[in-house]
Amino acid sequence: MPSPTHDIGLIGLAVMGQNLVLNMANHGFSVGVYNRTTSVTDEFLAEIRSAPEDKVHAGTTERIQGYHSLEEFVGSLKSPRRVMIMVKAGKPVDAVIDQLKPLLSKGDIIIDGGNSDFRDTNRRHEELKAAGLRFIGTGVSGGEEGALKGPSIMPGGHEEAWPFVKDVFQAISAKVGPKGDVPCCEWVGEAGAGHYVKMVHNGIEYGDMQLICEAYFILKQALGLSNQELFEVFRDWNEGELESYLIEITRDIFTVKDKETGKDLVDVILDTAQQKGTGKWMSQHALDLGVPTTLITEAVYARCVSAQKDARERAAKLLKGPDAKFDGDRRQFIEDVRQALYASKLCSYAQGYVQLDAAAQEFGWKLNNGNIALLWRGGCIIRSRFLADIKAAFDKNPQLENLLLDDFFRKAVDAAQPSWRRVVSTAVQLGLPAPAFAAALSYYDGYRQARLPANLLQAQRDYFGAHTYERLDKPRGEMFHTDWIRERRI
Repeated sequence: MPSPTHDIGLIGLAVMGQNLVLNMANHGFSVGVYNRTTSVTDEFLAEIRSAPEDKVHAGTTERIQGYHSLEEFVGSLKSPRRVMIMVKAGKPVDAVIDQLKPLLSKGDIIIDGGNSDFRDTNRRHEELKAAGLRFIGTGVSGGEEGALKGPSIMPGGHEEAWPFVKDVFQAISAKVGPKGDVPCCEWVGEAGAGHYVKMVHNGIEYGDMQLICEAYFILKQALGLSNQELFEVFRDWNEGELESYLIEITRDIFTVKDKETGKDLVDVILDTAQQKGTGKWMSQHALDLGVPTTLITEAVYARCVSAQKDARERAAKLLKGPDAKFDGDRRQFIEDVRQALYASKLCSYAQGYVQLDAAAQEFGWKLNNGNIALLWRGGCIIRSRFLADIKAAFDKNPQLENLLLDDFFRKAVDAAQPSWRRVVSTAVQLGLPAPAFAAALSYYDGYRQARLPANLLQAQRDYFGAHTYERLDKPRGEMFHTDWIRERRI
């Protein structure tokens, strides 16, 4: 058995795992690696010996060593052993944990860095705690490049394990701040809190992407903008309050030509979107919690509609819509779409944080919403300029119940309202689908109403099912029932 030499070990050498290993070693940590298919380990070690310096720094290859057996791998790690798992979520994670448990000692640390369901993380946390092991479930966002150069890392689980992984995680994470030295990594909370925050991140990502796609579609269909003009619009947007990674890459997409046809590549791509499930998980749990995460849910449904490509093509031949054409001020309408995108994006984040608060109450987590905004400011897919404004809002009022109530965001949405409403109404008049824009506006209008028509809904429920209702003029929680058939006047 080798003597313990490595600071940390990683299991699972797909691209994300490989890049995290290189990131750790580039920052001076000694890393042991293991993959179930041993040839993958050997190929990885061979490749890094000839990799360019921008990927593999001087001395990095000497800090990485591969193993063909789990026994040797575990034996090579310093105590307390830190083992990071980067395999497919679900049963494969459980299988690796089951193999590790007999080889580890009390106090050793297992880290799941995949896109695991937070409920699985809750369960694993309790099971491993009972076995004397410490478990961390951590979200890692930023894709392949982020894993290598600095991801956003969202760790949660057994809090006693945090001091033992903090040095590695904060060293390899993205950095922000005036001096570029604030790590996009901080402890999130107990049990599955880290993976829950990653799930919400991914849900917000779904919403952001759908909103951008709707803005693109409206500008293209209503105004007939060319891809060159769309490039210029998104270039300008990225220089203002919408500055973000997703706006930046959208700008770039409009410049790429298809090598096979010479056409703009974006116009050659089939209009059916795929999904890995995290957005759907967020929407499902929003229903469980009873919180209105409407925009992100609409973004999930929009992908489902896009997947019905054959059905849509058949329907397009039979179903008719408006023949109206846009005849307004084109320059003003582009600005209206920008404002609508900004206001809708604010609603999406507001909904995400409301769901985080509800989950924290459900599971007893102590989440720091300002720190979560900081985690997302660099390295991750949803990184953007206005996350600094979100952090400022929660720093000013840690108990803020909805971002829309913060002075900065309240004024921003109020200023955007005329444009926002014009865009949604114009899309409806032209027959262009804008489900995320409309869901955001409907949420805003619903949230700002002191009285909604749910009084009639409760009357209906009591009429047909004797479900009872509360009264405005009586204490909350006191329930009433009416024999509606007997009392009706017809």
